Amino acid sequence: MMTEPTSTGSMAALAASVGLASLLPGIETDAFIGAFAGATLFVVSAKDLSLFKRVIYLAISVVAGYLGGTEVMVRFDVASSGLAAFLCAATIITLTLALIERSRSSDPRHLPRGGSDG
Repeated sequence: MMTEPTSTGSMAALAASVGLASLLPGIETDAFIGAFAGATLFVVSAKDLSLFKRVIYLAISVVAGYLGGTEVMVRFDVASSGLAAFLCAATIITLTLALIERSRSSDPRHLPRGGSDG
């Protein structure tokens, strides 16, 4: 099975832009590459999504993985910023989509009500 030329070209352009972005001052290269690798893992495994959605999810996952990697390092005592960003990026979209689906299927009448009885 051959890959579509547009998706191959898009991925090559994204990989090149990640390489260039990692050279910018203030960007932690290990965390950025880890976030990109984790996001790519999600995108490659999401075969049922359109190319447009996969590119959008890739971008969201890279940003969330890069920004959330520090929190993963602190909370789970991970020593490598690249590994922390990878783990965060690979799971953040999956967890977020699961929460969105769960909220759509839940019945708001079964949620606890606020306030006090007296």
